[in-house]
Amino acid sequence: MITTDTVRAPAGTVVGRRVGRVRRFLGIPYAEAPIGARRFAAPVRRGRFTEPYDASRQGATAQAVPLSATTTIPEPSVPGDDVLNLSVVAPVGAEHCPVLVWIHGGGFLAGSPASPWYDGRSFARDGVVTVTVGYRLGVDGFAPLDGVPANLGLRDMLLALDWVRENIAAFGGDPDRVTLAGQSAGGAAVLALLSSPAARGRFQRAASISGGFFEVARDTAHSFLERLGDRLGAPPTREGFSGFGVDRLQEAVRDLRGEEALVLGPVTDDDILPVSLAEGLAGHGLDVPLLLGATGDEFDGGVTADAAARSARAAGTRVTDILFRAACPRVARARRKAAAGTWLYSFEWPSPTTGGATHCIDIPFFYDVLDAPGVAAALGPRPPRELAARMHADLVGFVHGRQPPWAPATGEPGDTAREYGRPGAAPATDTTGGYDPVVPAAAEAY
Repeated sequence: MITTDTVRAPAGTVVGRRVGRVRRFLGIPYAEAPIGARRFAAPVRRGRFTEPYDASRQGATAQAVPLSATTTIPEPSVPGDDVLNLSVVAPVGAEHCPVLVWIHGGGFLAGSPASPWYDGRSFARDGVVTVTVGYRLGVDGFAPLDGVPANLGLRDMLLALDWVRENIAAFGGDPDRVTLAGQSAGGAAVLALLSSPAARGRFQRAASISGGFFEVARDTAHSFLERLGDRLGAPPTREGFSGFGVDRLQEAVRDLRGEEALVLGPVTDDDILPVSLAEGLAGHGLDVPLLLGATGDEFDGGVTADAAARSARAAGTRVTDILFRAACPRVARARRKAAAGTWLYSFEWPSPTTGGATHCIDIPFFYDVLDAPGVAAALGPRPPRELAARMHADLVGFVHGRQPPWAPATGEPGDTAREYGRPGAAPATDTTGGYDPVVPAAAEAY
């Protein structure tokens, strides 16, 4: 049975929906719409609602054009200008619950916080308030343009965290127990903010799922923007790109990037990221416990059982190893002085549909939403529920403040990594040497 649910928060009155023991407040704007003079500008805090805000449906998404016709994760595009919004899912009767703030992936170019894979109903069942954040993407969020503050997408996330700090208690969350988590570009954003002096104090724990050092060199970004300007017939400037709608820019970026992995993303040498992420991680966030890992095959699907491919993994020659897995020991080494600790995991369950432990398929396990739309298409008809129970329990325990039940990592040989779903093994097995601490030379560029 669906009923109306009203919260009176510092941001104003918010009207959502209650289904059973789960409360949902969707698409709440935390900033003014980034249009007109506010486009290509730092986000502006949303004023207090003067009338009750209807939070019964998903808010507008920054994604206007998906990266491809089909994506592993269902990623709906919702039209509208108020793309700087967030959604809250909370248990009925919640008081002082820990909070999971989720940053979606999509290569910093696409992705949607409205995905059914990010529904926090199982976290609510386990006493966690979930907040899913929308942020600016592509040129609007990550183009280093002259006269424009860099890293606008990260600035959006920081303002969303401020909103959580000020308002989440009204929804039953504890503003002093916030875990920042994300997957793919979202996981990379977690690492970026963990390394940032500007993010200090905004979250107390962090989880990076298939993230990495996804910072983009300014020269690389400027080169891509010049090519983008040539394609559009406009100068690669704020004024030039302002003449195009977000959908046209996203479409042009998608068509131009081809097989390039990273064309726009966080850049360094500003007040948000003054130094490289590796250097920043060595000096900031050392009081924040970090859980991080990757899937076994990420973008190298169909190889899990192949001996030659496993040798390639050991040699660190695959895209998976260069972009994702190599980052894990690098992060652990950068944080080796972190008293709060760093814990590694590896997701190894091979989907019968994708042929491997591929990118994104671990999310329904961590969220424990194996019945969500699109899961059967990605995971097959019978994904192991015991694996979802184990992975979800580990993440819930971490969000609740418990130390993971395996040894923390230092990035040196012999580190322990929790291994999820290796064929023939228990759902959660501790293995040593879970990641090769020798970073492939090609990975140093990322």
